[in-house]
Amino acid sequence: MTIPGFGEIAEELRRSTVMIHAGPRGNGSGVIWTSNGTIVTNAHVARGSALRVQLWDGRELPAEVVSRDARRDLAALHIRADDLPAARSADSSQIRPGELAIAIGNRMGFVGALTTGVVHGVGPLLRPGGQNRRQADVRLAPGNSGGPLADARGRVIGINTMVAGRLALAVPSNAVRRFLAAGKGDNWLGVSVHPVRVPQRNGARFGLAILEIEKGSPASQASLLPGDILLGAGGRDFTSLDDLAQALDGSGPRTLRLEFLRGDYVRVRRVVVQLGASARGSVAA
Repeated sequence: MTIPGFGEIAEELRRSTVMIHAGPRGNGSGVIWTSNGTIVTNAHVARGSALRVQLWDGRELPAEVVSRDARRDLAALHIRADDLPAARSADSSQIRPGELAIAIGNRMGFVGALTTGVVHGVGPLLRPGGQNRRQADVRLAPGNSGGPLADARGRVIGINTMVAGRLALAVPSNAVRRFLAAGKGDNWLGVSVHPVRVPQRNGARFGLAILEIEKGSPASQASLLPGDILLGAGGRDFTSLDDLAQALDGSGPRTLRLEFLRGDYVRVRRVVVQLGASARGSVAA
């Protein structure tokens, strides 16, 4: 099928796509959302304190993380630049299975790589109440994360976030708009975690092992360390990664009481983490 003007559509989308350099963690992609310097990408891409954004014309500028939502896997960055080629976005609720999908990203280091496919699904993933994702059979690779998933007119319908099986999964553009409208996020803990099973006398217990902690984050101020295993929050055990995201939901200054293990699988420790404000947490036995 030939789409009139497809070359121009693809080129316009490429100019609205940026490469994000996150130091030794590697590179990802992002989308120019506003002409005055707002960049949207994945939360897992925008990690670290020395982010840089490379524009389509070769310019490379330092970027500041303005807000982050680990649950949606979204982050908003800001760069000091004007008159940028901002992407156009579509109403993702109107997207239907079978429509053409276009993905742009910096896969495997190839800047502006394009791939096409069709939308497969538009609903929640994995289980009822799960996160909504747009699912398309476009081929993604490392470097595509944070880049745009667009319709046949080049309008962004989602932000590519991961691959499940052979399908690319993207955060819907409507969720991106809600995220940006909410302003600076207060649900940031500043950790990278991995689900684990902790051996216990009565069987295994679910936990989230901390792999990495961002400097200056609520987690670092509360003296959490890489290797700690988060078990629950607010008196409720974690059973999935979503449970941590839900525990962080909220706005304004508030505290969150976390249970965790450190050094052994016997002694459960507790820490009160201050969210939405720059204050230290306190650890209790």
